[in-house]
Amino acid sequence: MKTILLAGLAAALLPFAASAADWRTPDPAETLVIDTTKGRIVVELAPLVAPAAVARVKLLAKEGVYDGLQFHRVIAGFVAQTGNPGDRDGGTSDHPDLAPEFTFRLTPTVSAEVALVTQASDGRTGFLGAMPIAAVSAGEQARARNGRVLAWGAYCPGVFGMGRQADPGTANSEIFVMLDAARRLDRDYTPFGRVIAGMDVAQALAVGEPPESPDRMVRVALAADLPQAERPRLEVADPAGGLLQARIAALRAQKGADFTVCDVEIPVR
Repeated sequence: MKTILLAGLAAALLPFAASAADWRTPDPAETLVIDTTKGRIVVELAPLVAPAAVARVKLLAKEGVYDGLQFHRVIAGFVAQTGNPGDRDGGTSDHPDLAPEFTFRLTPTVSAEVALVTQASDGRTGFLGAMPIAAVSAGEQARARNGRVLAWGAYCPGVFGMGRQADPGTANSEIFVMLDAARRLDRDYTPFGRVIAGMDVAQALAVGEPPESPDRMVRVALAADLPQAERPRLEVADPAGGLLQARIAALRAQKGADFTVCDVEIPVR
């Protein structure tokens, strides 16, 4: 059995002869660059999933609100929180709280852009850009009169979400990054992006509630607002390309029934 498992893992890691068509360049206007005391984290934003949250994060970055704030709550294997003026839970910006964006609607056009990972009788998962998502089943989509079906972000490692208080409508400035999968947060917190580079930096943040010596976000900016020389130079595997599809197929073969969208790490170069 051990030999079979190792063979499956080796298959998942076999090199794939990727072509230029397998890669895409993230939009600088939808790419958040978080320079921390531990290094750089690059986040691809997901305006189709949570437009108001993305707009808020962009606004706060442009205003410099996030610069210098601590990662004030970091729980190993779960989450790292930051973005609170005052460096504590409950701190907010001068802007009003946001309504929940726990779900969104997939149109037929957007559905065509989703790279499917799993398809079951009760639902599907896949990627919309770099964001892992879940959606209703193909059967439900076929019955939809206008073709618009329910979908939501999947809280896999690297997903960024909006923090809030007990009231679902209290998201404001706090943000958090998942250090591991916690799908119980699906449809309960607004997801707005996913790490495409620097997950090792997120995993290295000082742990504690609060940490004894907390790390900070030194500078937060959109890539489009940075000088050309300071922008991240990254290409991400295109969801429609053969490279990502080969990765998904290999992982599915390795893990079998235990395979989930959170097992898939999108290739970046």
